[in-house]
Amino acid sequence: MTVKEAVVSSKVGLYARPATFFIQKANEYVSSIWVEVEDSRVNAKSLLGVLSMGILQGTVVKLMADGPDEKEAIDGLVEVLACDTVN
Repeated sequence: MTVKEAVVSSKVGLYARPATFFIQKANEYVSSIWVEVEDSRVNAKSLLGVLSMGILQGTVVKLMADGPDEKEAIDGLVEVLACDTVN
């Protein structure tokens, strides 16, 4: 299992369009992937789950992946979260 923390840079947080890009990226990988904020954990491949977290700009999220491409998945998702131009 690979675990990494990342900060959400998008001005609108992980909502609407940025969340859609995040989920699309997560679905490119075979590994199981989760997003955790405080005590809540959701499937990173679930739009409803990610939107339900209400993740705002500047929030530190923990990304966890388990599977054959877990490192690539985490690196790709950290890159998406670091992008602040997707609104």
